[in-house]
Amino acid sequence: MRRIITALLSTITILVLLFSYRTSTNSGTPTASAAVGAALPQTSSSSTQTPSPTTTSGTGGGGDDSGGEDGSSGTVTTPAPKATTTTPSTGSGSRTSGTFTGDPAATRWGTVQIQISVSNGKITQVTPVQYPQDNPRDAEINGYALPVLGQEAISAQSARIDMVSGATVTSGGYIQSLQSAIDKAHL
Repeated sequence: MRRIITALLSTITILVLLFSYRTSTNSGTPTASAAVGAALPQTSSSSTQTPSPTTTSGTGGGGDDSGGEDGSSGTVTTPAPKATTTTPSTGSGSRTSGTFTGDPAATRWGTVQIQISVSNGKITQVTPVQYPQDNPRDAEINGYALPVLGQEAISAQSARIDMVSGATVTSGGYIQSLQSAIDKAHL
Protein backbone atom coordinates (compact mmCIF):
# COMPACT_ATOMS: atom_id res chain seq x y z
CA MET A 1 0.00 0.00 0.00
CA ARG A 2 2.86 2.37 0.81
CA ARG A 3 4.49 1.67 -2.56
CA ILE A 4 1.30 2.53 -4.42
CA ILE A 5 0.90 5.84 -2.58
CA THR A 6 4.58 6.71 -3.13
CA ALA A 7 4.34 5.88 -6.83
CA LEU A 8 1.16 7.93 -7.20
CA LEU A 9 2.63 10.96 -5.42
CA SER A 10 5.83 10.69 -7.48
CA THR A 11 3.83 10.59 -10.70
CA ILE A 12 1.79 13.64 -9.70
CA THR A 13 4.94 15.54 -8.73
CA ILE A 14 6.58 14.76 -12.06
CA LEU A 15 3.49 15.84 -14.01
CA VAL A 16 3.28 19.13 -12.09
CA LEU A 17 6.95 19.82 -12.79
CA LEU A 18 6.60 19.00 -16.50
CA PHE A 19 3.58 21.22 -17.00
CA SER A 20 5.08 24.13 -15.10
CA TYR A 21 8.37 24.10 -17.05
CA ARG A 22 8.75 27.15 -19.31
CA THR A 23 10.41 26.47 -22.62
CA SER A 24 13.04 28.77 -24.08
CA THR A 25 11.08 29.59 -27.22
CA ASN A 26 9.60 33.02 -27.64
CA SER A 27 5.86 32.47 -27.44
CA GLY A 28 5.04 36.10 -28.20
CA THR A 29 2.51 36.33 -25.38
CA PRO A 30 1.19 39.83 -24.84
CA THR A 31 1.84 41.53 -21.54
CA ALA A 32 -0.96 42.17 -19.07
CA SER A 33 -0.74 45.92 -19.66
CA ALA A 34 -1.22 45.40 -23.40
CA ALA A 35 -4.32 43.29 -22.75
CA VAL A 36 -5.72 45.92 -20.39
CA GLY A 37 -4.95 48.73 -22.88
CA ALA A 38 -6.70 46.83 -25.67
CA ALA A 39 -9.86 46.50 -23.57
CA LEU A 40 -10.18 50.23 -22.89
CA PRO A 41 -12.35 52.36 -25.20
CA GLN A 42 -10.32 54.37 -27.65
CA THR A 43 -10.47 58.13 -27.94
CA SER A 44 -9.23 60.18 -30.84
CA SER A 45 -5.45 60.29 -30.83
CA SER A 46 -2.56 60.50 -33.21
CA SER A 47 0.84 58.88 -33.15
CA THR A 48 3.71 60.03 -35.29
CA GLN A 49 7.02 58.28 -35.68
CA THR A 50 10.16 59.98 -36.84
CA PRO A 51 12.25 57.18 -38.32
CA SER A 52 15.85 57.39 -39.37
CA PRO A 53 17.86 55.31 -41.84
CA THR A 54 19.43 52.23 -40.35
CA THR A 55 22.81 50.80 -41.22
CA THR A 56 23.59 47.25 -40.22
CA SER A 57 26.74 45.30 -40.70
CA GLY A 58 27.70 41.77 -39.85
CA THR A 59 30.05 38.93 -40.46
CA GLY A 60 28.75 35.54 -41.56
CA GLY A 61 29.71 32.57 -39.53
CA GLY A 62 27.57 29.50 -40.08
CA GLY A 63 24.50 28.20 -38.27
CA ASP A 64 20.91 28.96 -39.12
CA ASP A 65 20.11 32.41 -40.50
CA SER A 66 23.85 32.93 -40.88
CA GLY A 67 25.78 34.99 -43.26
CA GLY A 68 27.77 33.06 -45.81
CA GLU A 69 29.71 30.07 -44.66
CA ASP A 70 32.78 31.68 -46.14
CA GLY A 71 32.86 34.27 -43.33
CA SER A 72 31.93 37.12 -45.66
CA SER A 73 30.74 40.37 -44.19
CA GLY A 74 28.49 43.07 -45.52
CA THR A 75 26.78 46.32 -44.67
CA VAL A 76 23.21 47.14 -45.63
CA THR A 77 21.57 50.51 -45.23
CA THR A 78 17.84 50.17 -45.09
CA PRO A 79 15.94 53.35 -45.94
CA ALA A 80 13.89 54.78 -43.11
CA PRO A 81 10.22 53.89 -43.22
CA LYS A 82 7.91 56.81 -43.85
CA ALA A 83 6.42 58.42 -40.79
CA THR A 84 2.99 57.04 -40.10
CA THR A 85 0.16 58.98 -38.55
CA THR A 86 -2.86 57.01 -37.50
CA THR A 87 -6.05 58.12 -35.90
CA PRO A 88 -7.88 55.26 -34.20
CA SER A 89 -11.64 55.31 -34.56
CA THR A 90 -13.75 56.55 -31.67
CA GLY A 91 -17.09 55.57 -30.26
CA SER A 92 -18.49 52.30 -29.05
CA GLY A 93 -18.45 49.53 -31.60
CA SER A 94 -15.77 51.19 -33.75
CA ARG A 95 -12.48 49.42 -34.28
CA THR A 96 -8.94 50.58 -34.98
CA SER A 97 -7.78 51.05 -38.56
CA GLY A 98 -4.46 52.23 -39.96
CA THR A 99 -0.84 51.26 -40.46
CA PHE A 100 1.36 50.51 -37.46
CA THR A 101 5.12 49.91 -37.50
CA GLY A 102 6.62 47.73 -34.79
CA ASP A 103 9.84 48.56 -32.99
CA PRO A 104 12.98 47.20 -34.67
CA ALA A 105 14.15 43.91 -33.15
CA ALA A 106 17.91 43.41 -33.13
CA THR A 107 18.82 39.81 -33.92
CA ARG A 108 22.08 37.96 -34.31
CA TRP A 109 22.05 38.39 -38.09
CA GLY A 110 20.49 41.84 -38.40
CA THR A 111 17.50 43.99 -37.56
CA VAL A 112 13.95 42.81 -38.19
CA GLN A 113 11.08 45.32 -38.30
CA ILE A 114 7.47 44.66 -39.23
CA GLN A 115 4.60 46.92 -40.31
CA ILE A 116 0.97 45.86 -40.10
CA SER A 117 -2.12 47.23 -41.81
CA VAL A 118 -5.27 47.05 -39.71
CA SER A 119 -8.82 47.48 -40.95
CA ASN A 120 -11.73 47.45 -38.49
CA GLY A 121 -9.61 45.81 -35.80
CA LYS A 122 -8.31 43.01 -38.06
CA ILE A 123 -4.78 42.58 -39.38
CA THR A 124 -5.09 42.65 -43.16
CA GLN A 125 -1.45 42.87 -44.24
CA VAL A 126 1.97 42.27 -42.67
CA THR A 127 4.96 43.87 -44.39
CA PRO A 128 8.60 43.41 -43.39
CA VAL A 129 10.26 46.85 -43.31
CA GLN A 130 13.74 45.64 -42.35
CA TYR A 131 15.22 42.16 -42.39
CA PRO A 132 18.65 40.56 -42.84
CA GLN A 133 19.65 40.56 -46.51
CA ASP A 134 23.44 40.91 -46.41
CA ASN A 135 24.20 37.88 -48.54
CA PRO A 136 22.58 35.24 -50.75
CA ARG A 137 21.98 32.89 -47.80
CA ASP A 138 20.03 35.58 -45.92
CA ALA A 139 18.03 36.30 -49.08
CA GLU A 140 17.26 32.59 -49.50
CA ILE A 141 16.18 32.10 -45.88
CA ASN A 142 14.05 35.24 -45.75
CA GLY A 143 12.63 34.60 -49.22
CA TYR A 144 10.71 31.63 -47.89
CA ALA A 145 10.40 32.50 -44.18
CA LEU A 146 8.91 36.01 -44.33
CA PRO A 147 5.86 35.14 -46.48
CA VAL A 148 5.11 32.14 -44.24
CA LEU A 149 5.37 34.26 -41.09
CA GLY A 150 3.14 36.95 -42.64
CA GLN A 151 0.42 34.45 -43.54
CA GLU A 152 0.61 32.93 -40.05
CA ALA A 153 0.20 36.36 -38.44
CA ILE A 154 -2.84 37.20 -40.60
CA SER A 155 -4.40 33.80 -39.87
CA ALA A 156 -3.74 33.99 -36.11
CA GLN A 157 -4.54 37.73 -35.84
CA SER A 158 -1.83 37.85 -33.17
CA ALA A 159 1.89 37.33 -32.62
CA ARG A 160 1.27 33.79 -31.35
CA ILE A 161 2.67 32.14 -34.45
CA ASP A 162 5.04 29.26 -35.09
CA MET A 163 8.66 29.94 -35.95
CA VAL A 164 9.93 28.82 -39.34
CA SER A 165 12.44 25.98 -39.19
CA GLY A 166 15.83 27.11 -40.45
CA ALA A 167 14.97 30.76 -39.78
CA THR A 168 14.62 30.72 -36.01
CA VAL A 169 16.64 33.88 -35.41
CA THR A 170 14.69 35.89 -37.98
CA SER A 171 11.42 34.36 -36.72
CA GLY A 172 12.17 35.49 -33.17
CA GLY A 173 12.84 39.06 -34.28
CA TYR A 174 9.77 38.98 -36.53
CA ILE A 175 7.52 37.90 -33.65
CA GLN A 176 9.00 40.54 -31.34
CA SER A 177 8.47 43.40 -33.83
CA LEU A 178 5.02 42.06 -34.78
CA GLN A 179 3.96 42.10 -31.12
CA SER A 180 5.18 45.69 -30.86
CA ALA A 181 3.08 46.72 -33.87
CA ILE A 182 0.04 44.90 -32.47
CA ASP A 183 0.50 46.68 -29.15
CA LYS A 184 0.64 50.05 -30.95
CA ALA A 185 -2.60 49.16 -32.74
CA HIS A 186 -4.21 48.23 -29.41
CA LEU A 187 -5.37 44.87 -30.77
